[in-house]
Amino acid sequence: MPKRTDIQSIMIIGAGPIVIGQACEFDYSGAQACKALREEGFRVILVNSNPATIMTDPGMADATYIEPITPEVVARIIEKERPDALLPTMGGQTGLNTSLALQEMGVLEEFGVEMIGARPEAIEMAENRKLFREAMERIGLENPKAAIADAPKDADGRHDISKGVERAMEALDEVGLPAIIRPAFTLGGTGGGVAYNRTEYLEMCRRGLEASPVAQILIDESLLGWKEFEMEVVRDRADNAIIVCSIENVDPMGVHTGDSITVAPALTLTDKEYQSMRTASIAVLREIGVETGGSNVQWAVNPADGRMVVIEMNPRVSRSSALASKATGFPIAKIAAKLAVGFTLDELDNDITKVTPASFEPTIDYVVTKIPRFAFEKFPGSEPSLSTSMKSVGEAMAIGRTFHESLQKALASLETGLTGLDEIEIPGAPALPAPFCNGSTVASAEEDAGGHGSAAITAALAKLGPDRLRIIAQAMRHGLSDCDIQAVTNFDPWFLARIREIVDAEAEVLGNGLPESRENLRKLKMLGFTDARLAKLSGLREDDIRRSRHGLGVQAVFKRIDTCAAEFEAHTPYMYSTYEEPAMGEAECEANPTERRKVVILGGGPNRIGQG
Repeated sequence: MPKRTDIQSIMIIGAGPIVIGQACEFDYSGAQACKALREEGFRVILVNSNPATIMTDPGMADATYIEPITPEVVARIIEKERPDALLPTMGGQTGLNTSLALQEMGVLEEFGVEMIGARPEAIEMAENRKLFREAMERIGLENPKAAIADAPKDADGRHDISKGVERAMEALDEVGLPAIIRPAFTLGGTGGGVAYNRTEYLEMCRRGLEASPVAQILIDESLLGWKEFEMEVVRDRADNAIIVCSIENVDPMGVHTGDSITVAPALTLTDKEYQSMRTASIAVLREIGVETGGSNVQWAVNPADGRMVVIEMNPRVSRSSALASKATGFPIAKIAAKLAVGFTLDELDNDITKVTPASFEPTIDYVVTKIPRFAFEKFPGSEPSLSTSMKSVGEAMAIGRTFHESLQKALASLETGLTGLDEIEIPGAPALPAPFCNGSTVASAEEDAGGHGSAAITAALAKLGPDRLRIIAQAMRHGLSDCDIQAVTNFDPWFLARIREIVDAEAEVLGNGLPESRENLRKLKMLGFTDARLAKLSGLREDDIRRSRHGLGVQAVFKRIDTCAAEFEAHTPYMYSTYEEPAMGEAECEANPTERRKVVILGGGPNRIGQG
């Protein structure tokens, strides 16, 4: 289908100020949408109150309003500008909620503004917990066992939170404890959490009802310890649908996906499980009624029996969409904006290959790891614990040929002083056994510690904290088996085995020093060990490691992100570094630098307080 000619001007609502759960990823999506729509000749009216954004730069939109993003203010702008359409899916939860409020106020109908990208009914069905559950039941998809509690309105039209809490208490017998509280229409799990006892349950239900704009909460059965996945789906008006990217949470359920370490593509699903999840994700979009654009569908899988349940979906470009776009090279926000004005996936080109259409489902031949950045140190006395309510302030992404390489690169990218999977002290734990210290064994060290060493390590493993991955590695250094660790953490055995391989390689360096052969040193680099980490392990200086590596000819090469696992040539200079075995001669470097003079620009790294 060609682009629509019955609309000339389109309003985009931004995400407003950066908050936990809604950061620069929505500037990324909004800026892409502005550029894509103007490229097609549409007049773009942008509303955003955040000055530290690219989308508010002069020239990004035809008219930019730096105003509070409230329904009343946006209504006045609509009255002034008279846009033909409103695109609500690029501004996160703020843009979505504001658009729905404008619809309910009758503003869109009054001024003849059409909501494109996602119809109001589709947004309501996806965001309203009760309607979403009913929709999933209609297509035969299983939801977690749950109850819904909402606060009725009193005579003054205000929600009676106390009555809502009473309804939530009535639902407790049906769901049981622990229970997961999920408020409707909120961002980053705001107001939600996991309740382990009646006191926590009462407090969280009240907080959740107050946080929800519609005073509604979903009370889920506990899925703690289940595996969590996300599918980034794009669909057009002709019912073409593709999975842009599958994402797997390394942390099991119980930690908000924004606070979890995640990898793309999903690494522990069988092909049968992946295909089932793929088919079901597309079915979710069809049933909800998302006609065009990108959506994010979240799933949980019970590792014990493979039971799969749908958790929720976002009928908009989400935080995960930015990760999926960068992980695959597929510009979800740009494509979603063009689909919203009438194009179909097969009519849009892949900017990276220049020869495949956007309907060509991305395939990647590398592993992407995202690790969240926290700022608990900025708030002395705050408890560094994680739950279903998001707390991270930023994230770092890394790409490598293996999970090991990608993981250690991501840890070093956090700019917290880490050089990789560094050691971390566990209070009360015994001294490290050989080869991590002076030849003591786990048993003798624990005996010296009064027999409390294992208990201290187990307690540290059981805590949901920002350093959980490093604590797992430290437990391995203390001699705990993968089975022992898995029993406490519920981490998938596959991930534990990969961490074990990193720890075993550390032990080899500690015991025998830096390898002198090219092959063995390259193997360490392929596991993601930085020169700084190898210097710590071997007792050498970082400069010595680098000189030795260069002397042996072990150097990184650069690979291009091409969306198609090298099936077609990539024309976009979007690259990552890696160490790989030479297959036929030297390892291929795809950077292909020109002879022109160049300038290097260094970015600011992951978002953190004081640097956004």
